[in-house]
Amino acid sequence: MRSLVRKDESATHTLETWEWPSAALGCAKRADVLIPHTCTSGGRKASVLILLHGFGASRATWLSRTRLVEHLRGLDLVVVLPESGRRWFVNDDRGLRYEDYLVQELVPFVDENYAVHLRRGVRAIGGFSMGGASALMQALRYPGLFGVVLSHAGAFEAPSRVGDPYAGLRDERDFMIPSVAAHERVWGPPGSAVRRRYDIASLIDACLDTRLSVYADVGSGDYPRIVDMNRRTVHRLRRRGIDVEFHERGGSHDLEYLDCALPFSLKYLDAKTGRT
Repeated sequence: MRSLVRKDESATHTLETWEWPSAALGCAKRADVLIPHTCTSGGRKASVLILLHGFGASRATWLSRTRLVEHLRGLDLVVVLPESGRRWFVNDDRGLRYEDYLVQELVPFVDENYAVHLRRGVRAIGGFSMGGASALMQALRYPGLFGVVLSHAGAFEAPSRVGDPYAGLRDERDFMIPSVAAHERVWGPPGSAVRRRYDIASLIDACLDTRLSVYADVGSGDYPRIVDMNRRTVHRLRRRGIDVEFHERGGSHDLEYLDCALPFSLKYLDAKTGRT
C-alpha cells in the first residue's frame, strides 16, 4: 500500500513524500513529488518531469544542493524525485531491477495519483551524470513513454567502461565517479549481457521513435572522457534524426555546475511542452 509520509509547503510548491513496498526491488522505496501551487489552487495543468540523481547522491540532493524549487518558479511542472542509491535506473548485473521500478511502478504511480493536475501530452525524464544517462537509456528503450530527455553531464558510455579511467582523480573533493567494484556491481564484467543491453550506440541505432526531443549539456571543465562521450552521443542522436539541443558551458562535473545548468534545461522543457 502506498502511503503519504510527509507533506511540506513552500511559497510556490507542495512537497509530498510517498513510500510503498516495491515489488521490483523487494524493499520499501520513497519518492518526492513537487507540485506547483498554480495547479492545486488555480486549476492550471502541468507537465511531469522525473529527475534522476547522480552517483553518490539521493532524491534529497535536488532540494539540498541545488536551487531546484527556485528554478521551477513560473513553470507548470510536476517534478518527481526518486532515488537509486549508488545504483543506476537499470536492471543491473546483481539483479536489482531499478528499470522495472521506474517503468512499472513509478510512472503508473504518477499517472494515477496526479492525473488531476497533469495535462495530456509530454512526459519528461532527466538527470545528472548517471541520472542523465539513465534517462536517455530508458527513453530509448521505451519509445513513447517519455517525449523529452534532459541530461546534464550524462555518463552515456558507462556500459563500455573498462577498469578505472579516473584512477588519478580520486583524491579530489566531491568526486562523483564510481570505483571499479561499484561500477561492476551494476554493469557486470566487460562483455556482460547488462552492458550489451544498455549500450548507448546500439540503443540509438535501434530507436524507432525519432519524435523524441533531447536537451544535453556538459561542463567545458568536466573530465575529458565525459565531454567526449557527450559529443559522440549527441552526434549519434542527430545522425539518427532525433532532435537535440546541446551546449558546452563553463563548469566541472559537480553539483555547482548542475545548479547553474538546470534553468536552461527547464526552459527547454517548458518550450517543448507548451501551455494549455
